[in-house]
Amino acid sequence: MAEKMIKLKINNIDVSVPSGTRIYDAARKAGFSIPTLCYLKDVCNDGSCRICIVEVKGAKNLVTSCYARVREGMEVFTNTEKVLLDRKITLELLLSDHSKDCPSCPRGATGCELKQLSIDNNCDINNYPGAVNNYTKEDTSAYLVRDNNRCVLCRRCVGMCENIQGVGVIGANKRGFPTEIGCAFESEIKDTACIACGQCINACPVGALSEKDDTAKVIAAINNPDLHVVVGVAPAVRVALGEEFGGEIGKDVEGKMITALKLLGFDKVFDVTTTADMTILEEGAELLGRLNDKNAALPLMTSCSPGWVSYVEYNYPQLIPHLSSCKSPQQMFGAIIKTYYAKKFHIDPKKIFVVTVMPCIAKKEELLKGDNAVESLKDVDVSITTRELAKLIKVNSIEFNKLKNGKWDNPLGTGTTAGLIFGSTGGVCAAAVRTLYEKTNGKPLADLDFKAVRGEEGIKEATVNLGGKDVNVAVVQTLKMAKKVMDDIAQGKSKYHFVEVMTCPGGCVNGGGQPIVHSNVVNDHINVATLRAQAIYAKDKKAKVRKSHDNEVVATIYKDFLGEVGGHTAHKILHTHYTKRDKY
Repeated sequence: MAEKMIKLKINNIDVSVPSGTRIYDAARKAGFSIPTLCYLKDVCNDGSCRICIVEVKGAKNLVTSCYARVREGMEVFTNTEKVLLDRKITLELLLSDHSKDCPSCPRGATGCELKQLSIDNNCDINNYPGAVNNYTKEDTSAYLVRDNNRCVLCRRCVGMCENIQGVGVIGANKRGFPTEIGCAFESEIKDTACIACGQCINACPVGALSEKDDTAKVIAAINNPDLHVVVGVAPAVRVALGEEFGGEIGKDVEGKMITALKLLGFDKVFDVTTTADMTILEEGAELLGRLNDKNAALPLMTSCSPGWVSYVEYNYPQLIPHLSSCKSPQQMFGAIIKTYYAKKFHIDPKKIFVVTVMPCIAKKEELLKGDNAVESLKDVDVSITTRELAKLIKVNSIEFNKLKNGKWDNPLGTGTTAGLIFGSTGGVCAAAVRTLYEKTNGKPLADLDFKAVRGEEGIKEATVNLGGKDVNVAVVQTLKMAKKVMDDIAQGKSKYHFVEVMTCPGGCVNGGGQPIVHSNVVNDHINVATLRAQAIYAKDKKAKVRKSHDNEVVATIYKDFLGEVGGHTAHKILHTHYTKRDKY
């Protein structure tokens, strides 16, 4: 049945859109960009900020375009004198109770949507003097800082936490002028079931939410002559970092990134895709072991995403046995550096300082967990986000876009593109299938792309034959979708043998530590995660070595140090355990 089309006028321009379209989207189709603070596609459209108001012929009051739908014959005006004045007043009232510390705000220099709107609408920050709220900044967690003095009550963070992730640990507290975004019972975020995904930061249009800044720790370590400072970079960082320097979304800047890291003063610059390959070998062996054990917990669930692991520990502790015992690639990286690398190059592990660059703020919390490879030493000392790396590059006056391409250092600079595709949802599952199919069937998988587990759907599934047995796999993105799968497992109704869960929509390429994209881009139906993933998959398609078990560096590490895949030494260094966590 053909979709019903609605004809209307936007600023006297004829436009035709499907029935049910928001006025906001109809205006953009007609070539008019209506500003907003609270609207974020698929996340939040409460109409609470009143910035997106428009005048509709015949309507008694101004209309919120992000909420109201089009009607046949409607006449909409986005830039009348009444609209522009009302919008300016609303913005100035927001500014009157907004922190005036732009130079020290994490979004002050670039990317603050309130600041840009205020400039565009010629606002006076001092037009409405009077009472202001004074909130206590919350920075006690290992990963997040919340400053409600900068909050504009748009509720985009609330929508992200509830509607996309299904975690729901934040909301509006109090009423009227003192309203603030916080946790139940006014708890601190660290004392709730927050899983540290950081998607609230990416949703925030201002600087009310930010990751805990650990760049000072990195600078101090680099400047300490007694430390050997090693950095490892996650797959998703290279296809997003360039955006912090004006590059197009999804451009692969691996070579420039390596050069920048060396200019920052790191002693060695390594690729975490190397230990992602190790993850596949260990996790693959674990899956095969469980498939051959009638008493084993199935499905086996991936453990690469720390936000997902925390979600299980908080909400489904009875299903912890289903989690793979493998450490994440980040933790494996630190473990290998402080054992194999330290031994090979005769460096005291106590003098090695491991930094990782991750697309994720949950990695900051993950490195605090136990099961470290060397007693009394953390596997990873500091984890910084893609945004923090960009900050370091800028602070050191490195002209990123003029850099030449560098190369990874040895020995942990050789990863296959099976490890690289970990950066996108479905990548872990696809990489595992590439190796397990060949191991069990004695021949390569015909189509290494395994596209059945790619895409934007919340739950994707496929069946693959491993040694004569049909194995059902599922790939899940966002925790709201994961809940559906987990409930089936808890009730004994799951048909799956292997489940990959990525906490963030689209996977690590869209992690909570990646460059923040303006809401105009998101609302224009541009899928940022897809664009970044395309760069990863394009690189994989052209690569010569696309299977984790073909990584010669990894093979050498097992031969010279770890021994058998899944063996005693490998298990001691590369595996971990999980514990039930109380929600409050």
